Amino acid sequence: MIAFIRGKVHAFGLDWVILDTQGVGYRIGFSRPEMLSLNTEVLLYTYQHIREDEISLYGFLSMDELRLFEQLLSVKGLGPKTALNMMTASSFIKIISAIETGDVTFLKTMPGIGAKTASQIVLDLKGKLVESEKKDSKASVEIVDAVAALKSLGYKASELAGIEKYLISLNLTSVDELIKAGLQFLLKRKGGI
Repeated sequence: MIAFIRGKVHAFGLDWVILDTQGVGYRIGFSRPEMLSLNTEVLLYTYQHIREDEISLYGFLSMDELRLFEQLLSVKGLGPKTALNMMTASSFIKIISAIETGDVTFLKTMPGIGAKTASQIVLDLKGKLVESEKKDSKASVEIVDAVAALKSLGYKASELAGIEKYLISLNLTSVDELIKAGLQFLLKRKGGI
């Protein structure tokens, strides 16, 4: 099984990326294209899905996202494409929050998820998500917005690795404060200050 792939982003779309790893291009299902830039190196933790007629890879920027994906796959009737579509349509944090609070209405807004599947997701996963995922759910919408703002300033996914966990640890609530703290963190990491 392929646990992770590190390579340069050769091309990407709404739900896939092609990573060039030493001259071999891997097409990987991927839910967060806004975190990618062409020709930048990225490490994706992968899930390898094998069927009689297909072998597919699905990639994630963190182990926690991969674990959530695998947990979604454990739900009866939920396949990898639907699980990836869920993670494309909404943030990791919002999905966990919806499962933990039993928000079937929110889950039904996900592509390919009807009332029966939404209820099954809550039934199967509520209270069973790993502890690290629950800790990461502290990441607010403001933190997600701050990370997106840093990305829009030209920072690459590899440069933003670990920034979300750092921002969570600060307990700030304002997007502006989070962006400022994030910029300071990135400058320190680069040796700028």
